Amino acid sequence: MSGLFHDPLWPRAGDWPSAHDRAEASGAVDVAILGVPTWRTSLSATGAHATPAAVREALRRYSPTLIGPPAVDLDAALAIADAGDIAEPDGDDGESRVRRAVAELRARGALVIALGGDNAATVPVAQGARAGGLVTLDAHLDMRDGRSNGSPVRRLIEDGLDPAHIVQIGIADFANSPAYLARARNFGITLVTLDQVRRRPAADLVAEAFEIAGAGAGGVHLDIDVDVCDRSVAPGCPASVPGGLSADALRTLVRSAASDDRLVSADIVEVDATADAEDRRTVRLAALCVLELLAGRAMR
Repeated sequence: MSGLFHDPLWPRAGDWPSAHDRAEASGAVDVAILGVPTWRTSLSATGAHATPAAVREALRRYSPTLIGPPAVDLDAALAIADAGDIAEPDGDDGESRVRRAVAELRARGALVIALGGDNAATVPVAQGARAGGLVTLDAHLDMRDGRSNGSPVRRLIEDGLDPAHIVQIGIADFANSPAYLARARNFGITLVTLDQVRRRPAADLVAEAFEIAGAGAGGVHLDIDVDVCDRSVAPGCPASVPGGLSADALRTLVRSAASDDRLVSADIVEVDATADAEDRRTVRLAALCVLELLAGRAMR
């Protein structure tokens, strides 16, 4: 991003101090960015491990300013820290490191925003945050057997998350199997189809989701699987399809979720930065999801 024009009156997002430097300065952290570049168990070939760095780079294309009125400078409104990346977060040892890092950031009061990586990141991030509820923005049920980016919801349930406190938003036709749909329904998960999302105001939909997911102790984890979006805006998501959500619809849902004080952690996953369009539209959308999470937090 060295070619970006420099204007002292136009600050850029993403220039956040490290978590260590923030601790040295005050100890307070409202929001912590953490790279969780999972990719080794992906069901499709992916370069998702390159995405956290790409999202950080893309953030500098944007300003941390909400128009208002009144205008809000997110850097002034929030103590934001970048906690770096977890090296090799896949596997038992990697997931343990993710859980420890998230738990430490949560102990400082931070909303943790994990930059994936594929959807396997959801398991250790939600567990590290000790979330008692889960809301997913995803075209897929993530109920597969085994251990992969297609199994995080099933794994969380098997590890003790109460499925009565899980809401899956954006579940799409032609993207799931009858067996896994039956599994989700037998668990008692609340499913909101893509068609239902289009028929309801985002704020009402998210409020209802958080009432369900937030009924358990420990707060709510938000899984933002960008492949819930239309392929025209998310070509860098291997599983995105024509007919998904618009970029605007995703951003609105994300900001609404972040405005709920029960949100304790979030992940942004399933973006393969190495397979994006030339204009980097998918990575840029992921970066905007980071900013929408910050905006929702600041506006609470």
